[in-house]
Amino acid sequence: MTAVADSGATRRDEKRTMWVASGAHALHDGYTDLIYVMLPVWQAEFGLTYAAVGALRGLFAGTMASLQIPAGHLSERYGAAMILAGGTALTGLGYCLAGLSGGFVALLVALLIGGLGASTQHPIASALVARAFSGPRSLKALGGYNFAGDIGKMTVPALAALMMTVMPWRPTVIALGAVGFIAAILILIVTPRYGPVAIAAKTTGDDGATAVAPKAPRYAFPTLLSIGVIDSATRMGFLTFLPFILTAKGASLPSIGLALTLVFAGGAAGKLICAFLGARIGIINTVFVTEVLTLALILALLPSSLEVAFVILPVLGVMLNGTSSVLYGSVPELVAPERRARAFGQFYTGTIGAGAIAPIIYGFIGDRIGLTGGMIIVGTMVLVTLPLAFALRPAFAQPQSPTTA
Repeated sequence: MTAVADSGATRRDEKRTMWVASGAHALHDGYTDLIYVMLPVWQAEFGLTYAAVGALRGLFAGTMASLQIPAGHLSERYGAAMILAGGTALTGLGYCLAGLSGGFVALLVALLIGGLGASTQHPIASALVARAFSGPRSLKALGGYNFAGDIGKMTVPALAALMMTVMPWRPTVIALGAVGFIAAILILIVTPRYGPVAIAAKTTGDDGATAVAPKAPRYAFPTLLSIGVIDSATRMGFLTFLPFILTAKGASLPSIGLALTLVFAGGAAGKLICAFLGARIGIINTVFVTEVLTLALILALLPSSLEVAFVILPVLGVMLNGTSSVLYGSVPELVAPERRARAFGQFYTGTIGAGAIAPIIYGFIGDRIGLTGGMIIVGTMVLVTLPLAFALRPAFAQPQSPTTA
């Protein structure tokens, strides 16, 4: 009878965890990508240069990237529910303050607060899912959690664009920010309280291997990270200035929201498509295909009409997001088991950090040579990944061998 009760409680905690983690992921990713819709509005409102526009996006993403590890430590001390709820409320507060901001500096402060809150979601929510689901079920659960983030990317920016057709931008972002406070209360109430995870003792033997790990060259992971950094910089640079490219083609705010939704929908599909490609033609070949097509599609987008752009954008979204998923999934193949948690942290922080810095750099370039020239440079930078990927090819040909823990 007790076993049945424990089983029921476990299933209930699993469901609650998935609802909390997936809901938080959808809302936070939606908040993060809402910035892309707001950038043209803020540029017109405050008379910003492209460099200043890049700084807005970079500050939010940079704060989010740099504070993820501290957020994880805080959750260990004060509990996942408390820190995740607090972070969600802070992100909502950031958007409320953005709606009340009277100038560029106030807007920067608001986005700094929003980025501080956003830093809590990925490390805490993903850890909650991994804690609730064990073994092979964990991979499937994390897949559902990741897909929820894509849902948020598609819906929140589109909702904001739609809302701004019937009300000014200030009440729009304040209303969306208020959702963060409601979500924070629900997270605090619904999140299961798990005890500390037991740490298994390490055992070693003179005549036996305790783990199977890739025997990859030492340069392999840094090279993979370098590809990820360039890929992330390209993706964030492109997304930051896409609304301005579309505006120059005559797009309205609802059209920009739809365009971003198409890109993010393509990105969600890209995770599946590129996983299939990676299994069929190999990881390095997949990187070659996606990066070359990314450049080709960006170059095709620039001179195209608005109608043609809407056709190109979903396919471009597949390439932009699919590459990152293939790279992230390659980390375990290049790193020993005992170093994977640290390696994932380094990879995630490095790629998000690059995505924070890139819009600022590309913004300065856009101010100097024009938006079209800046976008051409954004796209051309992906070519740097090709020699890196070629250098990485031997690492994936290395046979796996047993290593001692």
